[in-house]
Amino acid sequence: MAQQIRDNLKYTQEHEWVRADGKLAVVGISFHAQDTLGDVVYVELPKLGSWVVAGKAFGVVESTKAVSELFAPVSGKVLRVNEALVANPQLVNTEPYEQGWMIEIEMSRPDELEALMDAGAYENFLHSPK
Repeated sequence: MAQQIRDNLKYTQEHEWVRADGKLAVVGISFHAQDTLGDVVYVELPKLGSWVVAGKAFGVVESTKAVSELFAPVSGKVLRVNEALVANPQLVNTEPYEQGWMIEIEMSRPDELEALMDAGAYENFLHSPK
């Protein structure tokens, strides 16, 4: 079972995660998000070379329960898209932090990472009364 919250990631209130390395950022959805969605059956991701903007929708994830927009945690150019999700969208459920990643972005504003939650803040966010 995937660890529910990973210390080396940053998180958004919409339950996306970011693993940053220099100007590169890999993005996916958290264990909590995939658990809430249920069985993922379809993922729609942006085209290579397109631009995403922090806080704006960049794709869609569809499950047996719901259709949810995906929101970019940071701004930049899409360098890679996880093509494996087209054939096997269930990777989002089984490995949300590894093989279930969604896009890799070359960040135009790495300082946007500062606005995201670390693991402790995300855990507090999940357990705070809504």
